[in-house]
Amino acid sequence: MTGGGRPIMMNDMTITGSFKRFGLHSRAFWVGLTLEIVAVVGLLDYFTGCELNFFAFYLIPVILAVWCVSRGFGILVSALCVVVSIEGDLIAGARYSSSLVPVWNTAISLTFFLVVVWILANLRSLHYELEERVRQRTAALHNEMQERMRLEEEILSISEREQQRIGHDLHDSLCQHLTGVALAGQVLSEQLAAKSLPEVKAIDHIVEMVEGAIELTRTLARGLHPFDLQGEGFTDALRELAATITTGFKTPCTFECDKPVEIRQPGVATHLYRIAQEAITNAVKHSEAKSIVVRLESGADGLTLTISDDGVGVPPKIQGGMGLRTMAYRASVIGASFNVARQLSRGTRVTCQLPAGGLSSDIHDTKN
Repeated sequence: MTGGGRPIMMNDMTITGSFKRFGLHSRAFWVGLTLEIVAVVGLLDYFTGCELNFFAFYLIPVILAVWCVSRGFGILVSALCVVVSIEGDLIAGARYSSSLVPVWNTAISLTFFLVVVWILANLRSLHYELEERVRQRTAALHNEMQERMRLEEEILSISEREQQRIGHDLHDSLCQHLTGVALAGQVLSEQLAAKSLPEVKAIDHIVEMVEGAIELTRTLARGLHPFDLQGEGFTDALRELAATITTGFKTPCTFECDKPVEIRQPGVATHLYRIAQEAITNAVKHSEAKSIVVRLESGADGLTLTISDDGVGVPPKIQGGMGLRTMAYRASVIGASFNVARQLSRGTRVTCQLPAGGLSSDIHDTKN
C-alpha cells in the first residue's frame, strides 16, 4: 500500500528512529567500527579469491563513514576500500591483460564511491536541516500553545474577578440600599397605620416587593460570587446552589453527598462550582429537565462531580457552544476529565472527575 498515508508514516518514523539511534554513540566509536568493517570485508575478499566480487560489501563502511562521521571521512574510507579491494585481488593472484586494467578498475570504483559519498552527504545535510526545522517549529508551536493557555487562563481569571466584583457590589451596595428603602417603607407604613389611612396596604405591598428584590439580589450575588468555597464551604455552596435552582426556577434540584468534602485550594473549588453551575443552567434552560441531581463523591480514585437530568438531552445548537467548551477548559485547568453523555433512559449526564494523584493534597474527606 504505497499510496496510504499510515504505512509511509510508520516507515518514516522507523527510519528517523534509526537515525536517532546512530547518534547515541560518539564519532570515535563510528570511526573504529567503520575501519573494522573495512578490515573484515577486505579479509573476506582476500580469502575468497579474486573470482568473487565483494564490491557491494565495501558500501557498508562507506555509508557509515559518511552518515555517522563526516563527508571527509567518507572520502578517506572510499579510497581505503578501493586500495584494500585492489590489493587483495593482486595478493590473491589476480592477473590482468594490461597494467591499465587495475588502474581503470580503481578509477571506476573510486568514482562510484565518491558519487555515493556525495549523495549521502547531501541527504545527511537535508536530514539534519529538516530535523532542525521540525525542532524549531515544534518549539514555536509549544510556545504558542503555552501562550494561548496563559491567555485563556487570564481571560477566565478576569471573568472570575469581574463576577466577584459585581457580586460584592450587589451584596454590599444594592442590597443595603434596598434594605434602607424597605425600612423606610415600613416606617411610612406604621405612620400611615397610626393615622388609619387606606394607603397602608399599598405601602405594605411595596415593602414586600422590595424585600423580594433584596432576596433576588442576594441570590444573584451568590450566583456571581459564591462566598467561602474553601473547606466544607464547597459542599455547602453546592447544596445552596441546588436549593436556589429549586426555588428560583421551580425545577427540583437535589444535592447528594455521602460525606462532606473539603477542598483547600480555592481555584479548584471555584472551577468545580462553575462547572456545576453551567451544567445546571443548561439542564434548566435547554434540556427542559423536570428534575436535576447534583452528586459529589470522593473515593480512592479521586473526586467525582456528576450533574444528571431527565430532560431531552443536549440540543445540537449548544453542543459546540461556549458553555460546554468553557466547562471542558475549566476541567483541564485543574487536571480533571470532563464528559457529557446522554443517559440510557432519558436526559444528560455531565461528569467531571479529578484523579487521586496530583490534587489529593487539596481534597480531603471530613467526617460528619
